[in-house]
Amino acid sequence: MLLSKMAAEGGGKEMNEIKTQFTTREGLYKLLSHSEYSRPNRVPFNSQGSNPVRVSFVNVNDQSGNGDRLCFNVGRELYFYIYKGVRKAADLSKPIDKRIYKGTQPTCHDFNHLTATAESVSLLVGFSAGQVQLIDPIKKETSKLFNEERLIDKSRVTCVKWVPGSESLFLVAHSSGNMYLYNVEHTCGTTAPHYQLLKQGESFAVHTCKSKSTRNPLLKWTVGEGALNEFAFSPDGKFLACVSQDGFLRVFNFDSVELHGTMKSYFGGLLCVCWSPDGKYIVIGGEDDLVTVWSFVDCRVIARGHGHKSWVSVVAFDPYTTSVEESDPMEFSGSDEDFQDHLHFGRDRANSTQSRLSKRNSTDSRPVSVTYRFGSVGQDTQLCLWDLTEDILFPHQPLSRARTHTNVMNATSPPAGSGGNNPGSNGNSITTPGNSVPPPLPRSNSLPHSAVSNAGSKSSVMDGAIAAGVSKFATLSLHDRKERHHEKDHKRNHSMGHISSKSSDKLNLVTKTKTDPAKTLGTPLCPRMEDVPLLEPLICKKIAHERLTVLIFLEDCIVTACQEGFICTWARPGKVGLLSSQNQANSPSGTVV
Repeated sequence: MLLSKMAAEGGGKEMNEIKTQFTTREGLYKLLSHSEYSRPNRVPFNSQGSNPVRVSFVNVNDQSGNGDRLCFNVGRELYFYIYKGVRKAADLSKPIDKRIYKGTQPTCHDFNHLTATAESVSLLVGFSAGQVQLIDPIKKETSKLFNEERLIDKSRVTCVKWVPGSESLFLVAHSSGNMYLYNVEHTCGTTAPHYQLLKQGESFAVHTCKSKSTRNPLLKWTVGEGALNEFAFSPDGKFLACVSQDGFLRVFNFDSVELHGTMKSYFGGLLCVCWSPDGKYIVIGGEDDLVTVWSFVDCRVIARGHGHKSWVSVVAFDPYTTSVEESDPMEFSGSDEDFQDHLHFGRDRANSTQSRLSKRNSTDSRPVSVTYRFGSVGQDTQLCLWDLTEDILFPHQPLSRARTHTNVMNATSPPAGSGGNNPGSNGNSITTPGNSVPPPLPRSNSLPHSAVSNAGSKSSVMDGAIAAGVSKFATLSLHDRKERHHEKDHKRNHSMGHISSKSSDKLNLVTKTKTDPAKTLGTPLCPRMEDVPLLEPLICKKIAHERLTVLIFLEDCIVTACQEGFICTWARPGKVGLLSSQNQANSPSGTVV
């Protein structure tokens, strides 16, 4: 009895210990204490009542080879640093830009990668009082302030992103459940906007702004019930996945404003969403403590993962680690370059996604089977890594004679692709009729150090025939993505005053139907737990004292952040030696800034 008690106490201590390294089949990932970013004084702030810490990256193509820039928010503060990653220790004494806001807090931000240079970068910042600011942290300028008087929406900004491929269009989501499309070249009106219904569907409606002259917002989307917590564009920019507090994932064709598919959480709200690099799968996390994998092609849940003990706050795919298998060398009739595009992913996907998808959908591409790696972090302070393997993706496919292998990251053989190449491939489609009864569902064999999974192939994610409904409102310039316009009508380093948060949005034309969770459970919208495969995490490690709010996969490291305001760098296998050797050369005394 005493021994079992001691063992239980020992196990509890082990589980509560903060991990600084972990091992997967690729090798050892290690926390680099020298590369931790935070507020300059490195003192944790009181995170109670504060908005989540978020991190945004951009590469400014600096000729020095150190072009990565990092932006993060902590409480009322916003910081912009040179990010040195695994190469050099972080220098917290010299932020490029630092801003402190009054009466409102930054909640989210996004860089425009198309226009970023060493001399100028466009950064959108959303705020808790509803405004959106366009700033240049290199020039230290404030270009514009949108929704300044809060006439468009008075609620907190939950997500802001540039429209892929655009230098001027951006999308903003609010906790009111509304999204707005803006153009940086247009101003906002001095009175509350009036809207005209453009399109309406199940639990969503889209309106255009009625005005004599073009002004922001160009479009207003009302989606579901409750807060719209996050959205994400597909890799080709054509589709938009939204997750809401009502527990629904809704996927839209962005240009034609058509609903593609929906999914319901097991219970509670959905908080985060991400796309696989090839656009085939969407992973969602939320208040049911689960990660859910949804097939874009089949519009159905294909797996759930249980490893977290609390709400899942961020999910993200790792485009640099995957297992790839050739189906049949004799089937290949394309070029070597086409095949390499399937094997490797690159860093910047902004300008190459469409070409990659077209290559994948080409009939002369060599069929390959893929195991996807994704990660999740949650309020339980745990990092989980998951492998989406062949036995889950293609449960009814016969075993292949060949075996998969892991694309191992190391210092001597980095990924060959530098343009964001996709992991998918166009092979023979293997599907199960919707009215057939599937055999018993497997559990994932994605256990640590397991290097073998079943091989197979899958049909392409989309047929490329996108509806041309955008012509109805072509004046909105959805595809006008080349012109640049730099207005500086607002004050430099604008700091907002105190603003109340009472909502006065009276327009809501959506026919909202109350969805009974008991009626959705067991349906294709929300399968029961025993009706879909259950993923087991490759690793599940406690890595922070406070809830985790950031997970970003970079080429040589993984970046995480917690609500204490610490942004941590985890070196990938084979990369950890780069920093330590340079630190010894640069800091003989061993002191760290």
